[in-house]
Amino acid sequence: MLPSLDSLQQSVVACRRCPRLIQHCRLVASVKRRAFRDWEYWGKPVPSFGDPEAGLLILGLAPAAHGANRTGRMFTGDRSGDFLFRALHETGFASQSSSVARDDGLELHGAYITAALRCAPPDNKPSPGEIRHCREYLERELEILPNLRVVVALGKLAFDVYLSILRDRGVIKSRAAYRFAHNREHRIADGQPLLISSYHPSQQNTSTGRLTGEMLRDVFLRAKRRLAE
Repeated sequence: MLPSLDSLQQSVVACRRCPRLIQHCRLVASVKRRAFRDWEYWGKPVPSFGDPEAGLLILGLAPAAHGANRTGRMFTGDRSGDFLFRALHETGFASQSSSVARDDGLELHGAYITAALRCAPPDNKPSPGEIRHCREYLERELEILPNLRVVVALGKLAFDVYLSILRDRGVIKSRAAYRFAHNREHRIADGQPLLISSYHPSQQNTSTGRLTGEMLRDVFLRAKRRLAE
């Protein structure tokens, strides 16, 4: 990992900007879930991870309370992650199809995973202020990662956060021109990564069939094609 990325992720882990979120992460880590009572939970902000030369940035919503908040790695240790990494493995972006712990050997190839929020929020509902506090880390990642050409936003909140950065930088005039839909391409401007919107691989979406494995795989096949162009 490049030193600047490493330093940024250390800042993420040490962040205490949102007392409500820090308290919630620690409470979940203390109470635990019965199935994970033998785990030592991470219980603090979760850093991003992946290939520092990545052409693909995958932007999620936030760590899951008993997933990344437990394991210390984004999309690791929960069903959303299982769904995501299966698709990434099938499309060549991940070395294995599941992720259970941050030392399980999984590597990303040409991809980098981050999130709009680095702490697990109560009921998966961060406040607007908490999103603003955390946005700086994503902005700095966008500046540090040198080869980004495609951004996949998983879910509307992640989609809106990314567009808000572009708006505030003067790259776009407003978010209104960009409508969220699954596997939709959004051409932004010359020199800007292509944005692809996707349903989030949450259990709510996958268990109801709103998002299938084939649908998510198609998103990353699209991303792969665009990176090859």
